[in-house]
Parts: sequence; structure tokens; C-alpha cells
Amino acid sequence: MDKLPPLNALRAFEAAGRLGSFKEAAAALHVTPGAISQHVRLLEDWLGAPLFERHNRRVQLTPAARVYLDDIGPLFQQLSQATARYGVPRPVSRTLSVNAPATFTLRWLVPRLGRFRAGHPDVEVSVETSNDPLDSLQAPHDIIIRGGPDTFYGFAMRPFLTEERLPVCSPALLDRQPLREPDDLRHHTLLHTSSLPRLWPDWLARARASGLTPAATLTFDHFYLTLQAAIDGIGIAIGPTALVADDLAAGRLVMPFDAPRLPSRTYCTYVPDAQAEDARVAQFRTWLEHEGAAG
Repeated sequence: MDKLPPLNALRAFEAAGRLGSFKEAAAALHVTPGAISQHVRLLEDWLGAPLFERHNRRVQLTPAARVYLDDIGPLFQQLSQATARYGVPRPVSRTLSVNAPATFTLRWLVPRLGRFRAGHPDVEVSVETSNDPLDSLQAPHDIIIRGGPDTFYGFAMRPFLTEERLPVCSPALLDRQPLREPDDLRHHTLLHTSSLPRLWPDWLARARASGLTPAATLTFDHFYLTLQAAIDGIGIAIGPTALVADDLAAGRLVMPFDAPRLPSRTYCTYVPDAQAEDARVAQFRTWLEHEGAAG
């Protein structure tokens, strides 16, 4: 027993080594990254050897530390199983953290979340919006929704929703100024989004109307504002079919042209490898895929 290292330090090392990140280990153990770093240094001092090679945003185990982790990892699992058999009550599960783009969240996810809550009343969900790349997110999340399919080290990816893009507008706008062919767009206001400047030029090119000059243009900094302006009859937007499906079904928007359709990236879930076996993550992913298949 005298040769046992400090157990808190050992636990911090196991989490950091398994997750490959002090920050993710801190989130898993509900402590600060600084506490994980201190515990790891304490264990390194106790062992008299380094355990990690420090890089910018991640840490990498030394070869000797990898062997050490392989040896002690099963011991923590055995300890957890033995404690569960002893009958200690399991702690209340933490909130499921989801990160998704703002327009997708507002126009597709939020209107459907009630169905997930009805089917899984025991799962608390926290939704944060962001368009940042996965490797730029400051905090860990259980599920990240982005376009794809892409491959990221340390994440498992699954697609769940496809879409195309084509013009949409309010039916009242067409009553005032009909659209029979793409050339008629010259009599309308075209709605743009500053972060997606190629939508109209690309669509007009496919419609063989590249030289068209509209009556006016209006640009917004967020895609959801552009779509809202279309609903309010201000002009015509290029709408993603998945994100305007509810508006089309309710008659708030119409598609004046059925073609051409711009291809778009598929919505995918990206889950950190450490969360891959989490039952709540699996439930939410399966629900997303069911909703995506339903259209």
C-alpha cells in the first residue's frame, strides 16, 4: 500500500490519457483544467518520469505512459463495477450538451425538440448555437451538428438530414408580381446572406441567367434573417429545402421554380469518441435520424 500513487492524481491521469485532453478530462471529472494539470504533475513527480508530451491544444501520452494507462484503465473500470454491485445509488445523469448552427437550430431543431422531450422525458438537453469548426469550440459537447460528411480525429460522424437549395418567397409576393421564368427575377428584390455570397450567383448560373440584374438587393448577416425577410414578403431568398419545409407545408413560403436545385452539404452529428457509448447520445442521434428521414 505504501507504493500506491495519490489516487486523485491517478484518476486525473487516467481521464486525461483516455480523452487526450486536459480540458475534456476536467469536464468529465467536474474540475478545472488547472486541477487536472496539477494532479498530472504531482503524479509525474511521484513517478519521476513525464507522462505527457504537451502540444498546443492537446496532449499526447509518452510511450511508457501509454503502457501504464493500459494497465491501470481496467482497474478503474473494475472499481466502478464493484461499487455499483455494492449498491451505491447512481448519480443523476448530467445534461446532454448539443452544439448546432443557429439557423438550423431555429428553423429545424427547435420546432421538433418537443417530440424528443415527449419521448425521452428523463433526458435534459442544453443547446448552444455556433458555426465554428469543431476544433475551434472552446467547450466540450456531447453532440455537435455540422455539415458534412467530414472526418475529424477523435469524433464519430453520422449523417441524418439532406437538403437542396432553390428560390423561395411568400405567396403574397407572387400575387403582386408573378414569376413564370428565371428572367422575371429582374422585377424583384433578391435577398442575400453575407456569409453565403455565392448562393444567388450559383443559382442564376445554373438557371442560365447569370447576367440578370434584379430590381434591388438586400443583404443580411444571418441566414435566418434572410429567410424571415422572405416570409415577410420583402424579397426572394435561396432557401434550403430542409430548413424551409415547415414554412412550405404551412403556406408561409412557396417555391416559384422547382429547378434548378443547388446541392448542399448533409447535416451530420459529430460525437467525441469518449461519448460514443453514452445512452443519451445514442437516443438523441437516433431521434435526429428518424426526424431527418421523415422530412
